[in-house]
Amino acid sequence: MKINLPAGAENIIRTLEDHGHEAFVVGGCVRDCVLGLKPQDWDITTDAKPLEVKRLFTRTVDTGIKHGTVTVLLPDGAYEVTTFRIDGKYSDGRHPDSVTFTPSLEEDLKRRDFTINAMAYSDSRGLKDLFGGAEDLKAHVIRAVGDPEERFHEDALRMMRAVRFAARFGFEIEDDTLRAISELHELLSKVSYERIRDEFTKTLLTDNPDYIKLMRETGLTHVFMPEWDQMVIPQHTIHHIYNVEDHTMSVLRLTPKDRILRLSAFFHDIGKPVSRTTDKNGTDHFKHHPERGALITADVMRRLRFDRDTIKKCVNLVRWHDLRPDDSDEAVRKAVSEIGTGAFPDLFILKRADILSQSTYKRAEKLAEIDMFERRYNEIISRHDPLSIGDLEISGKDIMELGVNKGPVIGRILSGLLSMAIKDPSVNTHDKLLDLASAMIESGM
Repeated sequence: MKINLPAGAENIIRTLEDHGHEAFVVGGCVRDCVLGLKPQDWDITTDAKPLEVKRLFTRTVDTGIKHGTVTVLLPDGAYEVTTFRIDGKYSDGRHPDSVTFTPSLEEDLKRRDFTINAMAYSDSRGLKDLFGGAEDLKAHVIRAVGDPEERFHEDALRMMRAVRFAARFGFEIEDDTLRAISELHELLSKVSYERIRDEFTKTLLTDNPDYIKLMRETGLTHVFMPEWDQMVIPQHTIHHIYNVEDHTMSVLRLTPKDRILRLSAFFHDIGKPVSRTTDKNGTDHFKHHPERGALITADVMRRLRFDRDTIKKCVNLVRWHDLRPDDSDEAVRKAVSEIGTGAFPDLFILKRADILSQSTYKRAEKLAEIDMFERRYNEIISRHDPLSIGDLEISGKDIMELGVNKGPVIGRILSGLLSMAIKDPSVNTHDKLLDLASAMIESGM
């Protein structure tokens, strides 16, 4: 087959070949080209040593020269060029203790994770597929190169990468590879939470986020998120047709590929296992699961080293995903004030996906409630109704001018005024709020 290489990659390969070396684009870029996709990055492998690569190109960066990688900077981008190598033992389950350079392309390719990522190409030598990667692409299979146990002992994160690639392409994981993941899942404990978080999130953001179930079925979640292992519980209620995990997978499928939304969808019912009770009629109840779920979500996301802003947004959506305000402007204003306008419209998207993943019992009524909520929300926003202290036509300075000393009492007065304005937005004028504040002060607040 013929791959159309970018100018920079073609330049690097041709230059290396002109000086007596072998060179190929390798890995994910070749895989994507075989699949008819546009590669995001172009990596190059060569028998030239790092110092030889540096001598041949004017602008380079020693990206990982110890492991044979030099980044070559060209007008159309940066290209990582790595010397053919054989990896030594992986004592930490992440990085090779040592690297030996080799003149053999085969030796270099056999150390890679999966057959679909172990193909190389150059215009002069064509496609080098020594481990059946192209056939596995046709068969829609993720297969480890060589012995899967060896590959996963080398880098345990490859087990999560197997799930991520399966989810990205809608492939199946080959039986021996899948069996090795199940048997070796505890090796994942050697991997940093940051690296686990990144693979987990990338999997959620694929076209097949429900493949995340494979992480539980193979034991991977037991290592980094044992809370999830409790999610395979039934929901004996007229409102549901799936167990909690399968319901969550459905919500994920119905949620756009947005990072905050997918994470919130994943965690939205994580409080159900610890909230479940069953009455004498055999009906399950999950009272306060959003509140408990928000606490669990915060714990898990902190463990996985998510940033504070992401945690805050996801916890907020989990906490309020089941909210059903009354059909009144006041109730909706109160709800929006408490939740914060930043949670919208994501909250509506999550709520609709949640309802559509339940039974059909009262589905139309439930969706109509969300429509009402959203309609009133949009009207409230368009009218600029007061929803926060910052929306009030009065400030702390105005309160101080009424004779109140600086301190927490000012905050209490402003909060009280906001409650009044949420109930009746017409009071949100400077003069009316001053009168109300004066009355509060006189009452001894």
